[in-house]
Parts: sequence; C-alpha cells; structure tokens
Amino acid sequence: MESTVYNQKGEKVGSVKIPEALFGASWNADMVHQVVTSMMSSMRNVVAHAKTRGEVRGGGKKPWQQKGTGRARHGSTRSPIWVGGGTTHGPRKDKNYNRKINKGMAEKALVTILSKKFKEGEVICIDSIDLGESKTKQAVAVMKSLSQIKGFETLSKKSKNAVCLTMPKHTDSLKRAFNNIGSVNMMEVRNLNPVELLNNKFIAFVNPEESFKVLESRIK
Repeated sequence: MESTVYNQKGEKVGSVKIPEALFGASWNADMVHQVVTSMMSSMRNVVAHAKTRGEVRGGGKKPWQQKGTGRARHGSTRSPIWVGGGTTHGPRKDKNYNRKINKGMAEKALVTILSKKFKEGEVICIDSIDLGESKTKQAVAVMKSLSQIKGFETLSKKSKNAVCLTMPKHTDSLKRAFNNIGSVNMMEVRNLNPVELLNNKFIAFVNPEESFKVLESRIK
C-alpha cells in the first residue's frame, strides 16, 4: 500500500509506503468501544461529591422527643429526608473509575482505528512543516492550503477537532503557532491513542516515514 505525500502548500511531492501492520487491520467495533470507554473512564476527573448524613454539619440533637408530640419520630435533622440533610447514594469523589486495559488490546484498537481512517480517506501525509516564524497566521495558511486537497476540504472549516496533527517530535515554535487553532490537536506520534484518533475527523502524519517507524516500534 502507498499514500501520496504532500507539502505544506498542498502540492504532491511523492509517495510513501504504508505499513500493512499499521493500516491493514479489519474493523472491530466491540473491541474499539471497550478500549475507548475504558480509557475515557480512567481519564475521568471526579469532582462531584455529596455528603452523607454523617458528614453534614450539625444534627446531633434529637429534634423532639420520641413519643407524645403526635409527630413522626426523628433522630436527627440531618437525615436524608430533611431539607439540609445528607444525600443518599449521591456522587462520591472517592469512587475509583480507573479501568484496566491490556497493552495488546490498546495497541490493536489503535491499529484498527488507523486502518479504518486510512480506508475512508481520512489520513494525510505531509513531508514537513516549516513556518519560518512562530505565528498563528502562518499555521492558518498551512491549514487552508491543505484544505485544497480533494477529500480534505473541511480541514479549515471545522471549528474544532478537524485534524490530529502528529509528528515524530514537535518544536516549541510549531506548538505555539498551532496552539490557537481550535480545530487542530497537535501531538507527538508516541502519544497517539485511540481516543485522540476518534475525537478528530482527520489524522495528519508529518514526516510519515519516521512517524511510521515510531508507531511500528510500539506495535509488537
């Protein structure tokens, strides 16, 4: 398998061999769903926390005597049935949402998603990106040029999650230039994961030959 390589102006400059081990897997929706939901659960930032009746301040005194008042018996004003009382079965920040994922399964899911995106024409290879100066307007110009490529017209139209721009190693100047573009998520190839792949419409490999080597070193 081969794929066309473009420069940052959207011009064809050659081709690159696509590794079968990375882009030749068949689709497995159940496995991808299991891996992605587990990863998102592990990344969950638990904030919501409701206090139980034992954690709410006050309520130590019995509101009225047990018998003789004609009213229902109560032992504390912090009971869950009282206004201002504790919460029954509420959200707890001490709950553990981490989910274990086997390394082999995570790698297989990554390859499966890459293969699907390649087959659907959502993978683009770019030889290199050189902006000259670390300016957002230069990065925007690159995205507009790449959007001229057939099949990638929405690169410059989507307001967010348009493309995951990956490279063997990014520079601070490139990161600053693309950081203000909400539709571009920039990362190094070694950090690529199934969640990022599914969160973005397209995946762009800068310096594809080197990027594929890094990915192949992860897949055993």
